[in-house]
Amino acid sequence: MSTYVLVHGAWHGGWCWRETASALRAAGHTVHTPTHTGVGERSHQGTEAVTLETHIRDVCGTIEFEELNDVILVGHSYGGMVITGVADRMADRLRALVYLDAFIPEHGQSLIDLLPIALAPEVAPMFVNGFRDAAHAGHSGLMQPIPAEVFN
Repeated sequence: MSTYVLVHGAWHGGWCWRETASALRAAGHTVHTPTHTGVGERSHQGTEAVTLETHIRDVCGTIEFEELNDVILVGHSYGGMVITGVADRMADRLRALVYLDAFIPEHGQSLIDLLPIALAPEVAPMFVNGFRDAAHAGHSGLMQPIPAEVFN
């Protein structure tokens, strides 16, 4: 049987994989669904110091401390950014990467670079800070709409 590590997107926690994990476990697979620092049940750990790097370390930590090898690493949405970073550091412990409706960055690309709309340099901080401000205000899912300027 296989070992899966399922990596959620930016607006979820490991809980979002509950049904998928149950089905995989019922088929005899080992499944881990870590939650990133600062989101979901770990939202109280969110600070401005939490970055993509933090989330990469979260998943690397799960693989390392659970002593996992031959892992099928699945990333959804923003989770694609995370699993790409994990693969750069632990390729020898991975069997496969699966990008499930996920961002697939090239070396040096940010998530903003991969959005389907071009963000002018003066608009990008508003977009990013809008999400950051909402997260720090304790919003758990529903966010303010993206500013109209982003779409011009």
